[in-house]
Amino acid sequence: QVQLVESGGGLGQAGGSLRLSCAASGRTFSNDRMGWFRQAPGKDREFVAAISGTGGNTYYADSVKGRFTISRDNAKNTVYLQMNSLKPEDTAVYYCAADPRLWIGVREARTYDYWGQGTQVTVSS
Repeated sequence: QVQLVESGGGLGQAGGSLRLSCAASGRTFSNDRMGWFRQAPGKDREFVAAISGTGGNTYYADSVKGRFTISRDNAKNTVYLQMNSLKPEDTAVYYCAADPRLWIGVREARTYDYWGQGTQVTVSS
């Protein structure tokens, strides 16, 4: 059974940092592109960041560029999202996603086959 399990969410302060992890199991994800998405209350799910299977390619939403860093450890089947300089508008449920297909449409949620259950991030001002 394929599973993606996010952890590391919680309450952070504006200007602070949080690190999210996403542990994958049930298949080998080392060739998959992995992405982070988020959904705030009353809003659509939006793209945050993506990373290729080797980690050689990364892509960020403009809203998090320079503040968030996506990385992966294929030996541990885990992808990370380091979030620095947090803002209240970063408050959302964060989801990780995986897909074995090409590095195309990485910011589109519909191009990912596997999803985690999400972890809540709340940033206080």
